[in-house]
Amino acid sequence: MKVLVVGGGGRGTLAWKLKESPKVEKVFIAPGNPGTALHGENVPISADDIPGLRDFALKRGSGLR
Repeated sequence: MKVLVVGGGGRGTLAWKLKESPKVEKVFIAPGNPGTALHGENVPISADDIPGLRDFALKRGSGLR
């Protein structure tokens, strides 16, 4: 499963734990920062850009949103 983590504080910790799951093949973080890049792929989309996040999730096949 591919997962898109969106929001403010705590994204890095959440992405880190998700990455540990054998069911998760890829973690995307929006918006990203240098710390979150350690645990997944940063996506340069603002957390309040709902259409942009939706389009990204649909194109990348995120299973958990």
